[in-house]
Amino acid sequence: MLEGWVQVVELLQLPFMQRAMLGGILTGVTGGLLGSFVILRQLSFFSDALGHSALLGMVLGVLLGLNPTVVLMVFGVGFALGVTFVLERTQLSADAVLNIIYSSSLALAVITLSLLPGYRGNLNQLLFGDILGISTAALWTSGILLLTGLAYVGLTLPSQMLLTLDEPLARARGVQVGWQRLAFVVLLALVVALAIRSVGVLLVSAFVVIPASTAQMLGSRFTTYVMLAMGIGGLSAVLGMIASAALNLPSGPSIVATQLMFFLLAMGWRGAQKILGT
Repeated sequence: MLEGWVQVVELLQLPFMQRAMLGGILTGVTGGLLGSFVILRQLSFFSDALGHSALLGMVLGVLLGLNPTVVLMVFGVGFALGVTFVLERTQLSADAVLNIIYSSSLALAVITLSLLPGYRGNLNQLLFGDILGISTAALWTSGILLLTGLAYVGLTLPSQMLLTLDEPLARARGVQVGWQRLAFVVLLALVVALAIRSVGVLLVSAFVVIPASTAQMLGSRFTTYVMLAMGIGGLSAVLGMIASAALNLPSGPSIVATQLMFFLLAMGWRGAQKILGT
């Protein structure tokens, strides 16, 4: 046991592990920040659909020899704009449109991937990410996105709260609902697209949904709920990376498993409160 912790301390002194830890914290905090609004606005399926659809963007980037991260971010914004465009011009529900787009994108990604026989060995990395290989440029981009998210939410917090809790009232009070929704969705798409490089297309929605869902069970005030979501997201990344290093487990899944642990603890705490009548 002691040897395991010594190994963790040694790993934390390595530059790639420090970058991975910082990247996990930035991704977790940003995911918690935006996820707190995603849950209340019932957009959790959007992040999941974008995660699956982004596999097509990653494969296209490899096929064309372009930087996968840049392609992912462009693809994410295009996805958000495309979904908004289709929703505004059809009578279909949001979940139907998202299902159509992400299923089609996933099918095209598999077809395109079949044209890259030499790249099939890295399919695991596409699906589950590689946070240990995160670059310094990706860290800077993650930091900028976190600051952008904080600035956006901070400057428009009254409008965001009103739009989240009562959209008709927000319209009545002059909130530009269309533009606010579009700006939020584009920012969410950028965050999800960047996080995919670290945790993969299958796990990225967990960074948005699980910490916010956990915080919703713990915080009654809106601002407390948002802060808790950010804190749980960041703390899960730290503990998950430590568990990954100590037990020699995959890093991305370890972080998500830690998020699940916090969710189960919060659920148990809420259940105990109901039993005790407090």
